[in-house]
Amino acid sequence: MTKNGKWSRKATEESDALDLERDIFTLHDPRKIAASLKRSAEASRRRKSGPFRSAMSMLTFYINRAGEGLDARQRQILEQAKDELRVAFGKPRKA
Repeated sequence: MTKNGKWSRKATEESDALDLERDIFTLHDPRKIAASLKRSAEASRRRKSGPFRSAMSMLTFYINRAGEGLDARQRQILEQAKDELRVAFGKPRKA
């Protein structure tokens, strides 16, 4: 962990993370979140895996990083965004 405890910020800034729209994870529309992540993943030249995997990883990383600080409603929206991301990339929804 870094000196100030912000390892997740350092990981995001220095990794092959996607360049995301500002405040994307605060939107209240799962489809808009998924569409933005898809655009970012497809446009990225820094990613090491495919666009779907990169987008889903970034979304999961954010949910996990937010932890208990993420209110229940926004967590639900972000979980729905995972399904919308699967649809956007033509993948089957999880049961």
